[in-house]
Amino acid sequence: MRHSRKLLMSVIAVTFVFSHILVGLPNEQLSAEEGDQAQDLILLENVPEVDSSPDSEQFQLTALNVYEEGYFTETAHDLEWASSNKNVAEVDNNGQVTLSGQNGRTFISVTNGDYEDRIAVDYKVNPSDNSPGKPESEVTLVKEKGERYDLVQHALNELTIEEKLGQMLMPDFRNWDGEAVTEMLPEIEELVKDYHLGGVILFAENVQDTEQTARLVRDYQDASEKFGLMMTIDQEGGIVTRLQSGTDFPGNMALGATRSEEISYNVGQAIGREIGSLGINTNFAPVMDVNNNPDNPVIGVRSFGEDPDLVADLGIAYTEGLQSTGVAATAKHFPGHGDTDVDSHLGLPEVPHDRERLEEVELYPFQKGMEAGMDMIMTAHVTFPQIDDTTVISKATGEEVILPATLSYKVLTELMRDDMGYEGVITTDAMNMNAITDHFGPVDAAIRAVQAGSDIVLMPVGLEEVADGLLDAIEEGEISEERIEASVERILTLKLERGIIKQENPEPIEDKVANALEVVGSDEHQQIEQEAAEHSITLVKNEDVLPLPQDLDGEVVVLGDTYINDLGSAISAYHDDVTVIQSSGDLTDEQLETIAEGEVIIAGSHTFDVAGRSPDNPNMELINSLGDLTEAPVIAVGIRNPYDIMAYPTVDAYLAQYGFNRASFDATAATIFGDNEPTGTLPVTIPTIDDDILYEFGHGLNY
Repeated sequence: MRHSRKLLMSVIAVTFVFSHILVGLPNEQLSAEEGDQAQDLILLENVPEVDSSPDSEQFQLTALNVYEEGYFTETAHDLEWASSNKNVAEVDNNGQVTLSGQNGRTFISVTNGDYEDRIAVDYKVNPSDNSPGKPESEVTLVKEKGERYDLVQHALNELTIEEKLGQMLMPDFRNWDGEAVTEMLPEIEELVKDYHLGGVILFAENVQDTEQTARLVRDYQDASEKFGLMMTIDQEGGIVTRLQSGTDFPGNMALGATRSEEISYNVGQAIGREIGSLGINTNFAPVMDVNNNPDNPVIGVRSFGEDPDLVADLGIAYTEGLQSTGVAATAKHFPGHGDTDVDSHLGLPEVPHDRERLEEVELYPFQKGMEAGMDMIMTAHVTFPQIDDTTVISKATGEEVILPATLSYKVLTELMRDDMGYEGVITTDAMNMNAITDHFGPVDAAIRAVQAGSDIVLMPVGLEEVADGLLDAIEEGEISEERIEASVERILTLKLERGIIKQENPEPIEDKVANALEVVGSDEHQQIEQEAAEHSITLVKNEDVLPLPQDLDGEVVVLGDTYINDLGSAISAYHDDVTVIQSSGDLTDEQLETIAEGEVIIAGSHTFDVAGRSPDNPNMELINSLGDLTEAPVIAVGIRNPYDIMAYPTVDAYLAQYGFNRASFDATAATIFGDNEPTGTLPVTIPTIDDDILYEFGHGLNY
């Protein structure tokens, strides 16, 4: 049966490509799948799932062709638009509505000659507005009603099971034949069509510059035959930044140090504008894990901090900024990856806490995010034995292992859906991570994830094998078609809500590229980046050595290993006599002499795990030894993790900058020389090596 399906898909693909060769038309000029005829024309704003609240006196309406085969597409050509009352509002030939300022109602209609739809536009005073002064009028769209607008149910009624399943699959095409995929390949285009993919995730290898990325994303959308693709990326900011061009925003822990919802909103919005201009419509961000474990090797500075309220408040602000641009947001990694000391990319972590503790800490930000309208939730490949202690036999070791959250019905359905009331889309984390691949086969893991309640299987290991395995599970009754349809309903609903719709007449790619080049890395966004960085720098310790005078005499020695040249470059903007020594351990006699004669020593450390920040680490031993090598003050900078001072607590001054983007280095240098007033406060507690408290949550010094 699988072989017959594969043969049919191959024949369809060959026929499709051959027909394009004969006709000589590029994909973007085709109005729909060849041979399909629209059975209706409706306004997107009449669809119940779509928020149709205009936010200005000029707004855009969108027309959709609806096809008998179950899909719908955005159309813009050969339409006639009209307003029944031009005294209230007019509409142009592209569906853009402009209010006149006069109160009243008008109906905006659109027709293609065969079908017609309309929507009411009311412009009037809100009777419930009791604010002082002259009441202002508000614009409201009044939806038409009827079965013709139930696009999701129409799709569920008409799509094949293969098409429904395809909406749930989201592979990556990071590389092909050992080369980074930076442009569409015929083999990938065929896979998008054959498996009716619902989305694709992009990585740094795929997004090397602005123009190339915009073209690649357009080519992916052109390859999809019926529905818009969810084009996704992990553009968190900070240490997880995929775009190779554009603005390099500070990460979540830097935002946590600012304590500013406004800055978090602005960063989320700017990220949304940049990736949205490229056609990327879904961001796997923000991280809403509570990082209350200093030993966490994978979350760390990707978290807003250790306080559940802080994580919730800033996570929601970031999300609202992101969603204001039309980009879908994803909270991750449910039920919480913050209190682990194992990286799920490498092993299977465990969070041992009971339900009461989880509700107070780990689950709290996710619950608040759900209530605030989070589009998607990403699961964690982490075990939670107090919620689900089900054990399975590991394929790798033959021993019992506890079922991780991604594969747990008790976590995804009973906890998230039933108890917490979440109705949005659930996606797995990458299914190629060792926490999954070491213990479960790729097909078994995918089946378990869907059975558990996941709507999207992200980065399945072996697309063909997993798709066929899931279809077999459906045919054999392991997974019901109703279960599949529940996921497809949520996915298509999200696509409608966020405007992820196949376009019959997309914007010319040259115009798309030109706009992206203006948005990505704009001056406005770089200003937001600088503001976030400057407000995040946290002065943790200062034995009366900072700020340094800008007319300082003598040599400033900048010492360290990873990213030390970046720190040295930033310091050089304030002082002419700077020497950078890049070393992670032993020093030469010449370097020892340079340190001994230096006027000020600035040491940078960059760690991400317990071994890196251990006092026995050669770089930490070197920083600890500086007090014996020089009479000069020693200023240390935790380039990434604020916890680094645990290994060298006797330095004269210490600053935390939470990341290695250029703006953060510049902000640190500005702080050291007094050009930036340090206002950041610790979003985490810094313990001693013996687990006492070295610096408390909220600590931060000023000048």
